[in-house]
Amino acid sequence: MPKLWTETIEEHRRAVHDATLDTTAALVHEHGLASVTMSQIAAAAGIGRATLYKYFPDVEAILVAWHDRHINRHLRQLTEARDAAATPADQLGAVLTAFALIQHQHHDTELPVALLHRGEHVARMRQQLQDLVADLIAIGAGAGDIRADIAPGELAGYCLHALAAAGSLPSEAAVRRLLAVTMSGLRPQPAA
Repeated sequence: MPKLWTETIEEHRRAVHDATLDTTAALVHEHGLASVTMSQIAAAAGIGRATLYKYFPDVEAILVAWHDRHINRHLRQLTEARDAAATPADQLGAVLTAFALIQHQHHDTELPVALLHRGEHVARMRQQLQDLVADLIAIGAGAGDIRADIAPGELAGYCLHALAAAGSLPSEAAVRRLLAVTMSGLRPQPAA
């Protein structure tokens, strides 16, 4: 890999950081977590070991940083999906669809997901996601498009837990069916 160099120190640092994250994810995917070393990462990223240690203390820290970047990218995708839709109901549908498709696309990753899905950083990001969906549900309920007999936070949890199952589905068609079932549970209920 060619030496990393850019015009400013900050750009250089960002380039080294990103190359390290991408290289580590690729090595772990290819060889498994237990066999990846800091020396391998440095060599594959085209940087010295001493430089690598200035950025990260160990392989786990690199993977946590990679995961943070990945989750932030997903949160941006969900926000963009929301912002591209016109009505609150369409915004909710767009966010839930994007969430389900993200889950489905990452179902076969061999990265140590259990290791990465713990810690305060993940809890904070999960809360951001929960709040995004709950806010859209509250707005939709206020407009009469979403059921109002269940608290928005509770419905958001229902949706996110249900759609997390998209990660184990065999096809995008199955994901779309799961989305339809989930969305039907959000429709206003007729008065009894």
